Amino acid sequence: MRPIWNCPSRLVMTTKAELASGVVLEGGETIDFSGVAGVESRAERALAEARLEYITRQSERHSDGSVISELEFSRQRPMGINDDVISGIGHEVGIGITSEDVQAAAALIISRSGDTFGNAAEPVNFSVKETARLESIIARAYVESGEVTESFAKTFFLATQLMSEAGRRAVWAIYVWCRRTDEIVDAPREPGDESAMLDELSEWEVRLENLWELGEVVDVLDLPLLDVRVKYPTLSVQPFVDMLRGMLMDVPNLGQDRYGNFDELHLYCYRVAGTVGIMTVPIFGCAVGYDEETAKEPALSLGVAFQLTNILRDVGEDAVERGRVYLPSEDMEKFGVTEEQIMAQRIDDNYRAFMRYQIDRARRYYVRASRGVPMLQPNARLPVQAALDNYAKILDKIEENELDNLTKRAYVTKWEKFLQIPCSWLKTL
Repeated sequence: MRPIWNCPSRLVMTTKAELASGVVLEGGETIDFSGVAGVESRAERALAEARLEYITRQSERHSDGSVISELEFSRQRPMGINDDVISGIGHEVGIGITSEDVQAAAALIISRSGDTFGNAAEPVNFSVKETARLESIIARAYVESGEVTESFAKTFFLATQLMSEAGRRAVWAIYVWCRRTDEIVDAPREPGDESAMLDELSEWEVRLENLWELGEVVDVLDLPLLDVRVKYPTLSVQPFVDMLRGMLMDVPNLGQDRYGNFDELHLYCYRVAGTVGIMTVPIFGCAVGYDEETAKEPALSLGVAFQLTNILRDVGEDAVERGRVYLPSEDMEKFGVTEEQIMAQRIDDNYRAFMRYQIDRARRYYVRASRGVPMLQPNARLPVQAALDNYAKILDKIEENELDNLTKRAYVTKWEKFLQIPCSWLKTL
């Protein structure tokens, strides 16, 4: 058995001199795809059309005065919270609160926002008792956000346990928005019928914009994100918008289930995961001598590293269960690997060499990401380093499985994750 305090790592740590020099991997800077609209994307064109139709319908609905009762509202599940989410958590979340209470809690949050929404925040006249009651609603929404995070992102959740309470709650709020977006896109629907999904995604995007620009919320699970928006005013809406576009790339018949080269895959990885790195930089905060713009590149790289790891872990599952092959076809051709081989789950020397190449590339992104750890506030370094180290271990597990990610699933046990924490802490000193 390997000693607990033996902390080997295949990731080469960066010296302070290298960090200061601005040296980056692969001969150039990480491409920042922030705000790429992808005007040639069929999915994005379809969403733009659906959005116009949604806005028109909403105008007509408001003009005829259609509303639902407070009781009906309190019994409704929040958007993006479906049976799969409830099954994962083990109980309902986001229900039992009236629209009136949601809006009152939002008003309390906005009253502390300064000029975040363009004008000076208006004071509220809640009693001490009423303020405490509304605070409890907000606190409960944060707790439920943590429960969602724990159920669907265990490594991520473990890392948040190493953060301050305020930072931990903020990351949960961001994760829940991302989870809800994913559930909206992936909800079971009739094959070939994307109109309902596009309609819901249009509503979701408009809701995001209204929250960011006006402080408007719809349901109780919106409250934590509004609170984060107020507490971290440098947090940009752009990575949220970009993530939504990334989710579109996975929609059958509209999105993309094959990638010709790594540039295409990199765009996908940025949108669905690199964006999370950028979202969390304001939460973590920067060390003296660094700013959020400087920390953005390694944060983006960490998200890309995580997504590349997910793709390599799930090659067999994605191919057989979803008919998806995320691995760049250009790379496959280079190593003599065929799509038919992947679908047939056939491992040979060519495939193993191909996997080594993909794993090496993912590890380069982890190294690039590790350069950002010293850029963070000291109390944020351990959770980021621990998440980085534990996720990178999945690549080790693929190698331990003799590079068979077609019939075997690589995973890191909870005990292994806990044992990694002291090693990660040593790296942050």
